[in-house]
Amino acid sequence: MSTPAPSTAGPRQLVVVGGGMVAHRLVEALVDRGGVADGGWQVTVLAEEPRAPYDRVALTSYFSGRDPQDLALGDPALWDTPGVQLRRGEQVTEVDRRARLVRTAGGREHRYDALVLATGSAPFVPPVEGKDLPGCFVYRTIDDVAALRQYVTEVDTRRQEDGSPRPVTGAVVGGGLLGLEAAGALTALGVQTHVVEFAPRLMPLQVDEGGGEALQRLVGALGVQVHAGTATAKLTAGRDGRVARMHAAEGSAAGLTHLDVDVVVFAAGVRPRDELARACELPVGPRGGVAVDPTCRTEDPAVWAIGEVAAVEGRTYGLVAPGYTMAEIVADQLLGGAAEFPGADLSTKLKLLGVDVASFGDAFGTSPGALSVVYGDPVAGVYKKLVLSDDARTLLGGILVGDAGAYAGLRPLVGRELGGDPAAWLLPEGAEGGPASAELPDDAAVCSCNNVSAGAIRDAVRCDGCTDLGAVKACTKAGTSCGSCLPLVKKLVTTELAAAGVTVSSALCEHFDVSRAQLFDVVRVTGITSFSELVDRHGRGRGCDICKPVVASILASLDSGHVLDGERATLQDTNDHVMANIQKDGTYSVVPRIPGGEVTPEGLIAIGEVARDFGLYTKITGGQRIDLFGARMELLPAIWERLVAAGFESGHAYGKSLRTVKSCVGSTWCRYGVQDSVALAIALELRYRGLRSPHKIKLGVSGCARECAEARGKDVGVIATDNGWNLYVGGNGGFTPRHAKLLAEDLGTETLVRTIDRFLVYYVRTADRLQRTAPWLEEIEGGLDHVRAVVLDDSLGIAADLDAAMADHVEGYTDEWRATLEDPEKLRRFASFVNAPDSPDPSLSYVVERGQPRPSTAAERTADEAARPGAVLVAGPRLEVFSR
Repeated sequence: MSTPAPSTAGPRQLVVVGGGMVAHRLVEALVDRGGVADGGWQVTVLAEEPRAPYDRVALTSYFSGRDPQDLALGDPALWDTPGVQLRRGEQVTEVDRRARLVRTAGGREHRYDALVLATGSAPFVPPVEGKDLPGCFVYRTIDDVAALRQYVTEVDTRRQEDGSPRPVTGAVVGGGLLGLEAAGALTALGVQTHVVEFAPRLMPLQVDEGGGEALQRLVGALGVQVHAGTATAKLTAGRDGRVARMHAAEGSAAGLTHLDVDVVVFAAGVRPRDELARACELPVGPRGGVAVDPTCRTEDPAVWAIGEVAAVEGRTYGLVAPGYTMAEIVADQLLGGAAEFPGADLSTKLKLLGVDVASFGDAFGTSPGALSVVYGDPVAGVYKKLVLSDDARTLLGGILVGDAGAYAGLRPLVGRELGGDPAAWLLPEGAEGGPASAELPDDAAVCSCNNVSAGAIRDAVRCDGCTDLGAVKACTKAGTSCGSCLPLVKKLVTTELAAAGVTVSSALCEHFDVSRAQLFDVVRVTGITSFSELVDRHGRGRGCDICKPVVASILASLDSGHVLDGERATLQDTNDHVMANIQKDGTYSVVPRIPGGEVTPEGLIAIGEVARDFGLYTKITGGQRIDLFGARMELLPAIWERLVAAGFESGHAYGKSLRTVKSCVGSTWCRYGVQDSVALAIALELRYRGLRSPHKIKLGVSGCARECAEARGKDVGVIATDNGWNLYVGGNGGFTPRHAKLLAEDLGTETLVRTIDRFLVYYVRTADRLQRTAPWLEEIEGGLDHVRAVVLDDSLGIAADLDAAMADHVEGYTDEWRATLEDPEKLRRFASFVNAPDSPDPSLSYVVERGQPRPSTAAERTADEAARPGAVLVAGPRLEVFSR
């Protein structure tokens, strides 16, 4: 087939039906390639919605208070290009292929030489009774979410006027990508949210059983109740005629019968909007969608289809990346090229409800002889899996839940040998391992949305003169769609600039042109207290996974306000949301502070009674504290209340902050002790408690050179001498242990404390994101000698400022547990089953071992037919290899 012959009158007319992301890309590609200049194509885009194309992937951000205009795609000047016309709010109702005309609902006719159908898809609403009741919504467009927000606000207002104590409750039908996006939207509106999924796990098309369980635990930690293996039978109305109850089908998991709800969102999938094609007798695929060949052309040589409505050789694709590829192919075809659809990269990387989820390649290991390497860290809420060839060398695919930092580097390597130990790719951020970006081959696809290779990014720097991330994005379009590749793109750009001897920008991300340290100073000087104000005044856009957590940490470091106050709560990590650490079975561990490891018999008895009364597993930690495992979220306030009454407070085991100050018994009891290490450790822990920082901080105080407190393995280590204290800094444990280095010798106690004050504040102000003290000391200009000069000799003239900052922290400290107990609004966050708040979670299953409860294994649950499913199958943290 050839491109349609030019019409006899004027330029060739291209009509694009649909005004979504893929239609935008098609027009953009044509303009960039000169296809509408000098009498080329005259392009008319007929958009059904009353606005220009926008980023549907980022739809949930509309609930964070941002203007809908912030979702607009690309440069608005595209629609002012001569030869390009965007007609909004114009629905096409008929395609007349014989006359080559399209007709709209408003009675207009548009002639075409070439027609591109980019009508996308429509939400699928299951045929359940009551689906049309007031209070039932779909989740697809800005208008959909605007209507949802207005309805929830109205329901909440009525409840407050009626004095109802129950929060607005909502259910999302569907636990896939769209369903979890909708759940995030409801949660952002303050709705107590349930997700009802027919499959046995969330995101069944993207993650395996282990990944689904990890995802369910993380989502549950945010207050969203997940009901997997559950079908919706019908919806019934209340007295006011609005939806009031969701009824579950018989045989649903955990015996769920119904949910009392105020709002229901259907997000159970989409269906191609192929009605125009059917009406004009164009062939459709076996499961819907306009049938097209590899050039995206239909049976009619003048008609193409792209995006979700196109069935390329019988298959439709619901992701933006394949749609963008189709748009580029049709642009090439319209300009006389011969490009064909190469197949789709179905990799996905999203942040759903604040939880990282990524899936790429052969994620389920269906290839013959495939091996899997699995890493699980239930404390951190992380599940990672790599699928390898039978010789464990070639990467076939993978799944990442809870930490998808490795996604950008791994996805381009699918089908290639990883080299070295594949397990190194799965280590946490900051751990050694995994090839550097410099090792990516030039033909490795870095940005799948826009089909940009590593070589293209390098060429943008080497040949096109791009000197920063923004310029590379504009030149190559890498990272301009979903944005998941941006960390890798930034690394490639930085590496190339450094190799060329060019000064590398220290910009935090594309939204802030300054480093973390500079951004810290901006917040400190201006007194800004919210992310929205900061990005409006000193940044741009909506923020990203890089800058939002950094700003959360900075605000927490500078302001003594509560971690859940206002907008700050939405920026916090999962554990910070509930001030406890999530565990492998979805419950939490509670760690009260025990300064210096010293505790009275009465305190021990109080902790023991709490553990006994709430059925918690107890363990002495390596930091001389007691960890209480197995607490359900709704019981956390009751546990805190008992502990606070006994004189305990939050141990901040969940935050990037001071964790513990470990000590030996020192001169109080030990015959070798030369100083009172316990008293000093207690004083230091009480002084620095709650100090938020770029990474967790640990201290140790040893009463003599025998070093029983292992002080030289801590960020700050103190070792007693006959003349005072030796101070060591920059020691770290973890995957890359570092010994601390001597900063000063034989300090008096007052000088010691002042020096630690300055060291910690200087670190908090100048370290990079997620940077521990050891690499910070290695990377800061001048290294340890510079830091020594700053904190001991005041070489920068900022000592008084550092002292004042620590004094403000000490004076402003409040216990987060106590503050939560005193705030009814914050207490509302801690609920599990809204319709049965005192009922235990039916998915939890335990066995008794060595006299204490622990989560049961899959084998133990199978052996006990009475046990209910739900305990975790993958124990961790661990690495293991097994064959399929």
